Amino acid sequence: MPSDRKPYHRADEDTRRQALINATLALVAEGGAQAATVRAIAHKAGVTSGLIRHYFSSKDHLMAAAYAHLMHRMTAHSAAVLRTAPHDPKARLAAFVTAALSPPVVDGEALVLWAAFLQETHRDPAMRQTHAQTYLAFRDQLQSLIADLLGHSDAQALRRLAIACNAVIDGLWMEGCALPNAFAPEELVDLGLRAVGAILGTDLTGGLLQTSPLPLTTNMEVQA
Repeated sequence: MPSDRKPYHRADEDTRRQALINATLALVAEGGAQAATVRAIAHKAGVTSGLIRHYFSSKDHLMAAAYAHLMHRMTAHSAAVLRTAPHDPKARLAAFVTAALSPPVVDGEALVLWAAFLQETHRDPAMRQTHAQTYLAFRDQLQSLIADLLGHSDAQALRRLAIACNAVIDGLWMEGCALPNAFAPEELVDLGLRAVGAILGTDLTGGLLQTSPLPLTTNMEVQA
């Protein structure tokens, strides 16, 4: 007698797991980490609360997975440009910095989520580990591009350069997400390329911007 039971599909498992992650991200964006209760996540995802435990050992595990998804997504957007970027090391680094300071990476909701999750790293070791792993993933990619550009293998020097360049990118990213109307079009990119280039002793702006480099513009001038 034929069975009515549906065959197991790994894709269905992945889809349900991703639905829970998406629901968590939506709730955190709407009301902060405290809004992402087990009941609210289950309701948002259209599943029972018990199903969450099938995919995640705890709510903290789900929160860490949601944070990792957010950060991996942003890093992936930045790295995706490398698939079509020229082979020239300078052009590749410039393309990576440009992507990191442009939509969809620069996004107000992404900043809200990042800030909410960052608060959780102080109380939850799993969140702290996720933060460390995702930070290093982006920084390691940046360090690899810097190493190709400079053509040397001094790991300690490259690490310090990557930390400094990453700090510049992070700072501009936060301001661009929080105050999108405070910057002229392409200004974040121009500032990022100039600052990272200054740290590395090279010009990253040449050939990437279609127009001449933007002058430094104050917030008051942009809003006027």
